[in-house]
Amino acid sequence: MNTKTVYPDITNLINLLRYRAFEQPNQIAFIFLKDGETESSRLTYKELDRQARAIAVELQSIVSIGERALLLYPPGLEFIAAFFGCLYAGVVAVPAYPPKSNQKLSRLQAIVTDAQAQLTLTTETLFTNIKSWVSQDPQLSALRCLATDSIDFNQVSSWKEISVVSNSLAFLQYTSGSTGTPKGVMVSHGNLMHNLEYMKQAFGLTTESVSVTWLPSFHDMGLIEGIFEPLYTGFLGVLMPPASFVQQPIRWLNAISHYRATHSGGPNFGYDLCVSKTTPEQRESIDLSSWCNAYSGSEPIRKKTLDQFAATFKPYGFCTNFSYPCYGMAEATLMISGGNFKDEPVYCAVDAESLKQNRVVITDEDNQKARHLVGCGHSWLDTEIVIADPESLTQCASLQIGEIWVSGSSVTQGYWNRDEETKQTFDAYLADTGVKEAGQTLGPFLRTGDLGFLKGRELFITGRLKDLIIIRGTNHYPQDIELTVEECHPALRAGYGAAFAIEVDGAERLVIAQEVERSYLRKLDINEVIGAIRKVVSEEHHLQVYAVLLLKTASIPKTSSGKIQRPACRRGFLNRSLNIVGEWTVANPQQLDLDQLQLEVESLWKDVQDSSRYNLKEEVPAINRSSTDLSRPITKERIQAWLVSHLSLNLQIQANDIDIQESFAYYGMDSTMAISTIYELMKWLQCELEPTLLWEYPNIETLAQHLAEEFC
Repeated sequence: MNTKTVYPDITNLINLLRYRAFEQPNQIAFIFLKDGETESSRLTYKELDRQARAIAVELQSIVSIGERALLLYPPGLEFIAAFFGCLYAGVVAVPAYPPKSNQKLSRLQAIVTDAQAQLTLTTETLFTNIKSWVSQDPQLSALRCLATDSIDFNQVSSWKEISVVSNSLAFLQYTSGSTGTPKGVMVSHGNLMHNLEYMKQAFGLTTESVSVTWLPSFHDMGLIEGIFEPLYTGFLGVLMPPASFVQQPIRWLNAISHYRATHSGGPNFGYDLCVSKTTPEQRESIDLSSWCNAYSGSEPIRKKTLDQFAATFKPYGFCTNFSYPCYGMAEATLMISGGNFKDEPVYCAVDAESLKQNRVVITDEDNQKARHLVGCGHSWLDTEIVIADPESLTQCASLQIGEIWVSGSSVTQGYWNRDEETKQTFDAYLADTGVKEAGQTLGPFLRTGDLGFLKGRELFITGRLKDLIIIRGTNHYPQDIELTVEECHPALRAGYGAAFAIEVDGAERLVIAQEVERSYLRKLDINEVIGAIRKVVSEEHHLQVYAVLLLKTASIPKTSSGKIQRPACRRGFLNRSLNIVGEWTVANPQQLDLDQLQLEVESLWKDVQDSSRYNLKEEVPAINRSSTDLSRPITKERIQAWLVSHLSLNLQIQANDIDIQESFAYYGMDSTMAISTIYELMKWLQCELEPTLLWEYPNIETLAQHLAEEFC
């Protein structure tokens, strides 16, 4: 077989995989570490191609080309085969995260409705649960479910090869944003091939490269960089579940060391976890000298994080010039800018006060009032980045802050079935002032909604034109959070709330400002209302609220047209100018002394020994206890006490404020901390626990009862 004749130009992912399967059939394409440590499955190019064709045969028998299929998969290689099965069948894949058993299906409903999906693909292990969720909801009941790992992979001969061109739609990437009106980014085969070449050149990738990723496959970074890029360049990709990394960040570093990974990365918080959640003893066994590209993106990048990570892991082979800050978004497929391979990160010290006014004033690096911005590199290939005044649409000068606009072959086709929003976002043109650089175009450009400036060719991000909130690398639309809040208690005035982010110790935190109905002002139960807000935001959005402000009726800042002014609310919070009738702020972690916390837990223990509320009779457990005293039995009471002290320490809550019958969500526990709590419990109890345990037993009392019955 002459592959040069069959594949004269590899212009899409289908003939790319077909080419790899013919030229390198037995080369390992992907390895999956089921717990972040143990290899549970491998896929060669030949086997991936075979599985994809078999799945395509099944799909071609039940849906038409161009139909949308929702992909709901746990971490694993089954997702990859299903995705390529969709491509081989001409079915448009719609990756999404399978909802937890007690989670509302509002986001899933919205995606299914918007994409007009006809089919759900999943695994046998999830099939029953997903079938149950789908059948219980009228909006989802028409969806057909198919477990792709139960398909006969020998039925490949019936596959009908389809015709694909550069602008053929490959998949819909629903951004991690608004649940009420989700937008599906239309990513074509041409977009993907361009962006994959973009990353190959920017990252310095070769067939000798090795990738390790813990990023979820339904996320654009995990999908395109973690799965498609290894296939495109022809190197090994190693995957692990996100939960395994969060439980023990050392697993990521161990995998990089073991497989001699050359590039791996993730959001800023992942590097923070590696510094704070690994021990010197764990680090002794790792060798990071092979890791030449530690990319960081998806959320604001902090110089402090890069410096701390480099300093912490320098003894283990990590070099400063391995750090690779970059910038991107789903609307541009993935990557927009990045630096030169193996160059050290570029920083810019600017006056912090001037920056708040959207002015760039360069200052000395040692100036205590400076804010150290991290450069996100420059554009590659045919991509063009300009900074534009969002009002006049004129191009900004160097060191002038404006909206970041992007053009090039990686810019996607727009939003699925949203012509007006596509035109507003993807069809921007610079005002023709008669002055432009040679070869520069006036448009069309993608309006990113992000603010920044160029210093030479280096791009610096300063903030957001839109009010998008990014916490731990996930986008949250404020209007979604505001709607959730206003509906959680009758004392809250609908349409008169604001959700916004502030920076605390270098990390973004969520603040809620919400007006109170006039009729409730005299009878307001502040603790009840604030508790309801914290609980519902945690349950619906998996976010821990940093502060809640209850405002006097008709006092929240609004525009003349009646729109909530979120930036003004943020300024009012920071300068204490809002008309507040009640408030709550999480205790500052740096002001909570561990010894004081231990005293509080001990005091709580004495107070509740004979209380029917707690019914605790054992001695208080030590905070941060890492192992079980095997000479004494583990009882329900001891487990309850351990959980009380754990929540008190990790959520900065007074121990005597914790009610074991209140849900974990009430106290603001997010999904990251839930996974971490399970891991700490596993160490303390010395047993294996399911990661979903805190959703199945949602408060201290029920969880302790279950664990006592199961293990004691």
